[in-house]
Amino acid sequence: MTETDVESSSVICVSIGRGRHKQVIAEHRHLVEQGARLVEIRLDYIRRNVTLQRLLKDRPSPVVMTCRRQQDGGKWEGTEENRIILLRAAIVAGVDYIDLEEDIADQVSRYGATKRIISLHDFEETPQDLAAIHERLAAKDADIVKIACLANCPNDVTRMLRLIESSSIPTIGICMGDIGTSSRILAGKFGSPFTYGTFHHERQLAPGQLSFQQMTDTYRYESIDTDTEVYGVIADPVGHSMSPIIHNATFSAMEMNRVYVPLRVPSDYLGLFIEEAPALGIRGLSVTIPHKENVLALLTKIEGGARKIGAVNTVVFDGDDVIGYNTDLIGAMVSLAEAADEDPDSKWLDGKRVLILGAGGVARAIGLGVSDRGGKLLIASRTYERSMGLATEIKCEAIQWEDRHRTSPDVLINCTPVGMHPEVNEIPFEASGMSRGMIVFDTIYNPEQTLLLKTARESGCKTVSGVEMFVKQAELQFKLFTGEKAPSDLMRDTLRQTIGAAKHRSNK
Repeated sequence: MTETDVESSSVICVSIGRGRHKQVIAEHRHLVEQGARLVEIRLDYIRRNVTLQRLLKDRPSPVVMTCRRQQDGGKWEGTEENRIILLRAAIVAGVDYIDLEEDIADQVSRYGATKRIISLHDFEETPQDLAAIHERLAAKDADIVKIACLANCPNDVTRMLRLIESSSIPTIGICMGDIGTSSRILAGKFGSPFTYGTFHHERQLAPGQLSFQQMTDTYRYESIDTDTEVYGVIADPVGHSMSPIIHNATFSAMEMNRVYVPLRVPSDYLGLFIEEAPALGIRGLSVTIPHKENVLALLTKIEGGARKIGAVNTVVFDGDDVIGYNTDLIGAMVSLAEAADEDPDSKWLDGKRVLILGAGGVARAIGLGVSDRGGKLLIASRTYERSMGLATEIKCEAIQWEDRHRTSPDVLINCTPVGMHPEVNEIPFEASGMSRGMIVFDTIYNPEQTLLLKTARESGCKTVSGVEMFVKQAELQFKLFTGEKAPSDLMRDTLRQTIGAAKHRSNK
């Protein structure tokens, strides 16, 4: 793999930080076997004297060499004089790229074919004067400018990606931290020559760094280009969401030039984010906690069901319009009707006693669906005042949490987090309140087979898992995003595999 091959498109530069030469060499070869086209060797991680020729001889791909001081997020403990000597020696040895901080760039001369990355790191903020910083770095005989700063708000990401796009010299712009994760994934769309990943997701060398496998398998980074449509999930926090895995797998299977990214958006910045989203190429969003209600005020159109529920879980940008939908309700109702072998649009719940556990946003959406289909609805949550509030809103009955087992429902729907990973041995409703033929629906999808569902099956009940609801609402979102029907079996299998892999990791 040549340097020209690397620069033909944006690639993932995989950072290797190990203490021994043989570990660095082994990881380098392994990464190339897995498809990596460029690696960064962090010389500051090597514990003993660095032997450059050993690291560079017969290298299977181009190499960036970096030796970071502790003030720049590195581990170098030697003198500054020796660090500069080592960087000069790497250039003489013929390394493909050398990464130099702004303050030492004038002390390390250009030599041979080695390309110069002139960099700045800020672990506290993303400065407002990015353009001025970029101009300073470019003036240091830079082939590539690199700016890596901590993102404190989503606007930092927008400014960084716009900087990359507007720069005449190749520019790597990275916003560190979980707010900045999208900048790592979208860098290539805006013209960055490469982005950075790490060897393994548990060995980050910088805040917010994703692994090579995540960047490749989930986000297909090296297929992203200027025409790639962007979708994502907004939440705070957002790291738990499985939506990027599900939607990206579907985009890949259907050979769509689209990518779906996690977007951590603190509540104070929601309005500005929605305003700026189209500038990042964002065409659609999944919306989850804590934004489902607050986003309503920022929309130009709201679908009737979402307006009635008072919450949105899907946003589509269509020209000047920002349109809100709620697919949770339909996803839940279709899943429930299929378990009962009924038409989801009929009044099949007419006269049936339906007990909903919980009084949050999902309970409100499903409660309205139950009421519209004729169900006799009861609400029980651990906070009676919340149950009363929701019951008053959708005109049904609230009961005390302690009385839930005496209700003899035909349908039980759990909208609480009780039984969710990692508290998998908890149950919100005991077998004593169940009866044969009853339908038990748990909106939790991780784990799929909660203790509630296991107990219900043992009691002769019909069961519906949160996986079914998740897939149904994701199908509907996909249709709103793309206009095409989603492959539901693929979504379901991908979700189950992801849950299984997460469970395996947590048990190790």
